[in-house]
Parts: sequence; structure tokens; C-alpha cells
Amino acid sequence: MTNMDKLYEAVEARGPVCVGLDTDFSYLPADFVDSTLTKGENIVRFNKKLIDATKAVAGCYKVQIAYYESLGMEGMKAYADTLKAVRETGVPVIADIKRGDIAKTAEMYAMGHFTGDFESDFVTLAPYMGLDSISPYLPYAEKQGKGMFVLCRTSNGGAKDFEYEKLADGRHVYDLVGDKLNALGKDYMGEHGYSSIGLVIGGTHIEEATEIRAKYQDSFFLIPGYGAQGGKAEDIAQYLTKGNGGVVNSSRGILLAYKKQPGTAFDEAAYNECVNMKEAIAHACSLL
Repeated sequence: MTNMDKLYEAVEARGPVCVGLDTDFSYLPADFVDSTLTKGENIVRFNKKLIDATKAVAGCYKVQIAYYESLGMEGMKAYADTLKAVRETGVPVIADIKRGDIAKTAEMYAMGHFTGDFESDFVTLAPYMGLDSISPYLPYAEKQGKGMFVLCRTSNGGAKDFEYEKLADGRHVYDLVGDKLNALGKDYMGEHGYSSIGLVIGGTHIEEATEIRAKYQDSFFLIPGYGAQGGKAEDIAQYLTKGNGGVVNSSRGILLAYKKQPGTAFDEAAYNECVNMKEAIAHACSLL
């Protein structure tokens, strides 16, 4: 069984919510911070409480490395400790690292994030340099069932700068990327019909949603853009297949949910937001 199979089963069991642990120190409630600890140690305390509160309603977690790198060595320890805390629950975890280099450098990235202190179940990758920026990760998919989500059509406004440019044959650049990755993934299929090579498909541009989902039926989607970035449940639902086939990330919407729920502890507020998100997406899927 591949990690993508496990992610599919996690979504079947608990829903498609991906809890983004993009944890900035400023997000921590002032009365939670322990002044005797470092910022990194406080972030780990915060993350662990949030993981414990949401693990029953989270399909997976995504840990964005930049928030931890910004704190230097203590931040990287916090990153490692956060990955470990998620993996100990048995819930799948995505390392949001967006690597995009080639050859030996990519081999070292793959080793660094699929083994050792920073081991995760999935990584995010940037394909701009070509398929040889993806291939060094594939031995880990083949031998250990590891997975990856590759940027295809993203949720940011700048997606229009490159991804939407038209090719001579009428396709967009994102179509070219998706087509090549989908073809590559045929050799890494799991038991539930999804490849170990997933796609990052932003949930904020919905014009092509039905077409993209139909075109890449055996690609699992990581769908950013929900909540703070403007993506709505009815938009997101179009990228799912019967409520599965993708995970929907929310970071600030969950981490900062306590600010919209006065008097509620941050971990309880995060749980409430996950439940609300899960139910909203399920309802939207039921209407399709």
C-alpha cells in the first residue's frame, strides 16, 4: 500500500481537511506563550496541542518549512519535532518544501525529506526545471510508497503569469505540466487508483475545475486556497471525486480560528473550524 492509498483511506475515514501547520510565532495566544522557552519550543507546544485536538477530523497535516527555517536552528528542530508529532498519530503528513532542483542536489533533497530527522510521507515539488527534477524522488515512491504533490495550477494570483500562458497546440502551460506528470504517474499507481505523484491544484480558480478533475482522474490533488485565500466549499467540491481524490488545505483559518471564537481555547477553536470546514465541503459535494 502506498502513502497515497493511506491518504485516500484517511480522507474516507475522517474527511478531506488538510490542517496547515504554517505556524508563525505571532499566531500563538499571548497567554499561552511560556517566556522561559524559545520561540521554536513554544511553537512545538502549540502544534502538539492543535494536532491532538484535530487528529480525529483531519485527513492529513501539511507543515510549511519556511515558517521554521526563519527561526534558524531552533526552528528546524521545531520542524523536525512537529513532523514527528504528526507521524506518531498515524495521520499522513506533507512536508511543504517546494523543491525544484535536479541531479545530485535533488537526490540529497529526497534523502533529506524522505529519511532521517525530517522524514515525511509526502513532499511538495516545483517542476519548472523539468521531469529530471522529479525523478530523484521516484525511487522512494517505488520502494517505500512515498508520495509527492507537484505544482500544477496554483491558487495565487501570479498563476496567470506563467501557468495560464497558451502553447501552440492551444493547451495552457498548466495542462502541459499536468499531462506529463499524469503520464509519469502511471508507473506508480496505488490500490485505490491514484498515483504516488499528486498535483497541487489551487481552489481559487474554478473556471476549469470540472475539466481538470475529469482529465486527471488518477491524480490525487492537494488543494490550497480555502478560507483565507478566498476558496469556498462549493468551489472546492468540484475538484473532489465523491468527497475524495484530494485534500483541502487551510492554515491560518484553522491556526487563528480562536480569534473568531471569543472565549474558546485555541485548540478547541481549531477543532471547531475543522469540523465546520469538513461539513461544508461534504454538503457541497452532496449537491453535485
